[in-house]
Amino acid sequence: MQNSLNLEGVEQQALKEYTEQAYLDYSMYVILDRALPQIGDGLKPVQRRIIYAMSELGLSATSKPKKSARTVGDVIGKFHPHGDGACYEAMVLMAQDFSYRYPIVIGQGNWGSTDDPKSFAAMRYTESRLAAYAKSLLQELGHGTVDWTANFDGTLREPVVLPARLPNLLLNGTTGIAVGMSTDVPPHNLNEVASALVHLIDNPKATIAQLMKHIKGPDFPTGGELVSSSADIKEIYATGSGTLRLRASYKMEGSDIVITSLPHQISGAKLQEQIAAQMRNKKLPQVDDLRDESDHEEPTRLVISKKRGVDVEQLMSHLFATTSLERTLRVNMNIIGLDGRPRMFTLVEMLTEWLKFRKTTVTNRLKHRLQIVTDRLHILDGLLVAYLSIDAVIKIIREEDEPKPVLMKRFKLSDIQAEAILNLRLRNLAKLEEMKIRGEQDELNAERGDLEKTLSSAARLKTLIKKEIIEDASAYGDDRRTTLVEREAAQALDETQLVASEPVTVVLSQAGYARAAKGHEIDPATLNYRSGDNYLAAAKGRSNQLAMFIDSTGRVYSVMAGTLPSARGQGEPLSSRFKPPDGAGFCGAMIGANEQKYLLASDAGYGFVATLSDLVSRNKAGKSILRVPQGGKAVVPALVPVDTECLIAAVSSLGRLLVFEMDDLPELAKGKGNKLVNIPSKKYKDGEEKMVAAAVIPEDGSLQVQSGTRTMTIKWDDLDDYYGERALRGSLLPKGWRKVERLEGVE
Repeated sequence: MQNSLNLEGVEQQALKEYTEQAYLDYSMYVILDRALPQIGDGLKPVQRRIIYAMSELGLSATSKPKKSARTVGDVIGKFHPHGDGACYEAMVLMAQDFSYRYPIVIGQGNWGSTDDPKSFAAMRYTESRLAAYAKSLLQELGHGTVDWTANFDGTLREPVVLPARLPNLLLNGTTGIAVGMSTDVPPHNLNEVASALVHLIDNPKATIAQLMKHIKGPDFPTGGELVSSSADIKEIYATGSGTLRLRASYKMEGSDIVITSLPHQISGAKLQEQIAAQMRNKKLPQVDDLRDESDHEEPTRLVISKKRGVDVEQLMSHLFATTSLERTLRVNMNIIGLDGRPRMFTLVEMLTEWLKFRKTTVTNRLKHRLQIVTDRLHILDGLLVAYLSIDAVIKIIREEDEPKPVLMKRFKLSDIQAEAILNLRLRNLAKLEEMKIRGEQDELNAERGDLEKTLSSAARLKTLIKKEIIEDASAYGDDRRTTLVEREAAQALDETQLVASEPVTVVLSQAGYARAAKGHEIDPATLNYRSGDNYLAAAKGRSNQLAMFIDSTGRVYSVMAGTLPSARGQGEPLSSRFKPPDGAGFCGAMIGANEQKYLLASDAGYGFVATLSDLVSRNKAGKSILRVPQGGKAVVPALVPVDTECLIAAVSSLGRLLVFEMDDLPELAKGKGNKLVNIPSKKYKDGEEKMVAAAVIPEDGSLQVQSGTRTMTIKWDDLDDYYGERALRGSLLPKGWRKVERLEGVE
């Protein structure tokens, strides 16, 4: 039996069209109803519903707090049918004085800390109420100021936007990620914003530069220093996007550096970990100790004890560059405007748009009040008629079955006036009540006149808005917390400045294992080596200098000497730190000041003098310095003594030794160099003869020739037997000493 699907009466749509429309609907929901704030009150829907629900529960700033779970229950049960955890977290954020510049909620209990903002207690343990600042959002709610809409199930009404008396969005800032767009508005100081609003009301065509005389820049709840230039801040306010640099602030107490405030949303515990990690890795020798002395009186107090003679500004610049003591904040003023559409706002546009909202709100409030006053005067007119003819009114009420239409016809009253007369209590029929009515009429008539004048006069309306902004600024404003100081970009200390300066001897084995022994008195040949391995080369320098290694292909690699393993062990393979070409081995080590010189040479008999500063490489693949023939290799580099006349000695594998003046050899940054000793090309290619070693002999020094385990010393005066012009064949060493392994010039 075959079943067929009946699609009669079912709407059919292409999957592509359906998915596109579904995702578009979802994205618009996220943008408008979840992630982005509305410019009027600066709130996202969940925040607005929390504040409104708390006001409905009577949780004003002067009331007793109630369990947070009760508020969250009301919010998700009546207005926001989403997760209670997310709702409570939004409520916590509005209560944290380190997250909000002007907190809207006051909490009792554990509401998190700067070290861990999400360490707050569960909502069943905490209590909360609205802060005094929340009054600026709710004060005019019942005055006909804003539109209302049905809640999710249509049983209740909720405000579309709160009638904010201040631009809460600019004061507290916000962050949000929607679909395809995000928002990041930094917080600002209320007094500065209020001053800018007053200026903008008086000067609607004010420029960014003019407004920045009032709003200097963002003002973060945790203080710190805003070190971005005024030009950068102006660019952000002019475009609506950009980045800000925020630093911690510090002071000196004796020789100690005391961190007194941290950048916004930076954890003091995380910062301590960052500094302590540098101290553990011996990359911060300038610091002796790090302590956290924070308490209730001083929420942020991190003490850095520095060593004597350390430059404070240089040290702090390094910490700003390498830790969270300085951070970059993104600004992206993407906001839902009064037309219900999200867009990027500049500072002028944002304040102008909010003033439009405020003007509409105040106008609605005045019209609402005018209607109330007019309605009350209408009723009072009717009551006054009744008092003037009280006997007739009483007679009609007593004798007529339907007194209301009779009263309306007899005294020309409206339905509302007649109803008000019929609802009068007997106790209010006293003569005194007539005087009260006339007095109330006078007051309401005067108020109606003021309201009508204000509504009909743009100047009076502006004056009223300015007055209320100034009043609220006086009530809730405070001093700026974030100082504005233009500073240069922080610079991390050079690696050589982060390692203690101690004498070390860098030792390289034949298998390419390197280590650093403390001191210069050590004999590298006596160290312990791996089985089958042996000593190859050593160089003396300091732990904060770069140790350089040359491989058989002539590439040079650099590493901080202080980071090499101790000579107590057998070292570590350089191949684990660097990436030499396949088949290449390491041939020598160098270390010293930047101006130190070394003789570099290949076994083909060519070489040159190089300065260490030209050899530095931060690349794991090294830097090509010495050009070595195919199949050849570099020989052990020789240290060139500073400020002294020297001779160069070169010896071949056949025992031919040549000594010549060092001035005959060029100084190069890279290349093949000049010929040191003459090695016939045919013999070199056949492997019959190569240059095995070269050395630099200081004036009045001597040359040590090592053959096997034996060492022969040739004194300065005896070097004449081997002296000649550069690039000659050289003279044969005595029999038994012609198989040379190493040359070394000594003083």
